[in-house]
Amino acid sequence: MAELRLLDLVRNRTLAPGMAATLATAAAERRSLLFVAIPRLAGKTTTMMATLAHAPSGTSVHPLSREAGAGLGIPEDADGGYLLLAEIADVPFAEYLWGDPVRRVFGALDRGFSLATALHAPGVDEAFEVICAGNRVPDEQAARIGLVLYIRSLGDWRAPTRRVAETLFEVDAVEGGRPRGRVLYRWLESEDRFEAVEPPAHIGAEDGGLERRTAEFARALDA
Repeated sequence: MAELRLLDLVRNRTLAPGMAATLATAAAERRSLLFVAIPRLAGKTTTMMATLAHAPSGTSVHPLSREAGAGLGIPEDADGGYLLLAEIADVPFAEYLWGDPVRRVFGALDRGFSLATALHAPGVDEAFEVICAGNRVPDEQAARIGLVLYIRSLGDWRAPTRRVAETLFEVDAVEGGRPRGRVLYRWLESEDRFEAVEPPAHIGAEDGGLERRTAEFARALDA
């Protein structure tokens, strides 16, 4: 089965065109990304990989694992690529990290890497509690995350009737383990529609790429 693209996630109503464009622009700018949901099978990894497809051509993606040894698969020489941490979770899977390994990953971002990761939490604030309180990642390193997407799974989690991105949040800073920033988009469940809340302050601010990509996703949706 072919991997889903961001455009596919717009067409199946998981994302609004502007949400997809913001994710694509963040990846093009190599910003660190966090994907959050409560149940399994909510689409965190699918959306993450669809987003990373928009990173600049030639961008390295380094999957991390405890099986890679103490270095976790983090290259010694920074290449400006993405560190791919499948999930921040305290479970016995080699690709899922917790505690000191998570702190090592966030520490590596100081050397010029970006991070793409996921975790289970009921919202953006709770996701940073997992990172900062649960894994003792310092605020300044947690603030390397530039964009957070919270995804809802509707219906039985084992066979969802739909997956929908409920909140897209841009991070300015992290203070006392809590993110400071703004909600860019939210899903209004009672009306089943996406609402653009605030424009981003950082993502796409320089080259107009966000507006161009938003228009491209909207046109493709109408095609």
